[in-house]
Amino acid sequence: MHKKYVYLSVFSNLLNDYISTHREAGFMYDNPAYWLYRFDQYCDEKQVKGAIITKYLFEAWASKSDSETKTTQNNRLQAVRNFSVYLNTLGISSYIPLNLPRPEKVVPYLMADEDIREFFKQVDLNEVLSPADSFKRMAQEYRVLWYVADGDITWQQNALMVSRVPFLKKTEKEKAILNEDCLKALLSAPDNSNLGIRDATIMIVLYDSAIRLSELLGLKVSDINLQKDTPYLRIRGKGDKERIVSISDNAASHLKNYIYKFHHSGTPKTDYLFYTVIHECANAMSPGNVARIIDKYAGMIRQNYPELPDKVHPHMFRRTRATNLYQSDIELELVSRILGHASTQTTRIYAKPSLEMIKSAMEKSNPELNSEQPLWPDNEDDFARICGLR
Repeated sequence: MHKKYVYLSVFSNLLNDYISTHREAGFMYDNPAYWLYRFDQYCDEKQVKGAIITKYLFEAWASKSDSETKTTQNNRLQAVRNFSVYLNTLGISSYIPLNLPRPEKVVPYLMADEDIREFFKQVDLNEVLSPADSFKRMAQEYRVLWYVADGDITWQQNALMVSRVPFLKKTEKEKAILNEDCLKALLSAPDNSNLGIRDATIMIVLYDSAIRLSELLGLKVSDINLQKDTPYLRIRGKGDKERIVSISDNAASHLKNYIYKFHHSGTPKTDYLFYTVIHECANAMSPGNVARIIDKYAGMIRQNYPELPDKVHPHMFRRTRATNLYQSDIELELVSRILGHASTQTTRIYAKPSLEMIKSAMEKSNPELNSEQPLWPDNEDDFARICGLR
């Protein structure tokens, strides 16, 4: 969808025809259309009478402002120059400049060995706040140090000494999931308005199918099959790999209601299942929109559910679903297939056992200890006799 500009100057009809010609040929032509709109405004303000680009008009328009870069100046002049060429093909004699200001070229500065050494001398003057920061800096210095050593053999001993320093091992934090109460509260938080139905459907599909956010936003209406006895989604994952994932009847019911409300004759035409409308144009919903939706409902229930993780994000639904599947004794191979992983090794990060699973495993490992019965069940006299009290 192209942005429409209203041209008001003496060039208005010519500009509309010129831009339409390019777009009909398959060109976007949005940036030149913007600069021609600015040129049209300039001509309208200056009350240009004839539909001819004279040398005086072009040079007046070409003057560079203080805040303008040469690249921007080149873009706007190139747009008007090409329009002037078009006018000449119509028999309207217009000025065509031979040369335009060249765009700026960024020339990288290559540091010499002395510059690098001086840089690290200055870095060493700064106080390091934590061991982690110092090791991060060391990792960068290590790479640069070997670069210097390649050019100066006297620095190779220093590089070897640094290479023997062990790197700091980063402690892996356990990634949070949603417990059953928080999950139910979050999925039931949206109201019954159209937007509430949309938001609830997004969160339910995220959890029920364990779909990635990018895969969810790439879903088309044709990828949803609700007619079969087993409703399913056709998901295109990483590497354009396709997989089929069945969904629950509850998720299918929400999807059916959502499609009825958001994909009928009176709604914007789009193949995307979840979309947003910007400037009367429907496009796939952005990841940021989904994140904001989830954050909104997490904030609504947080006061009543203090155990809710500090940051609830779309991927947490996938992680929660995968963990719940594993804890329900679903084979890891099947969980891997549902998630769209190429290897079960990747799936193992979600294989987090519950406390019940750990307790059961520990009890099974000590069957004799667990089966031992007390010798004095409900008999205080026997207990006293064994202890030598009677």
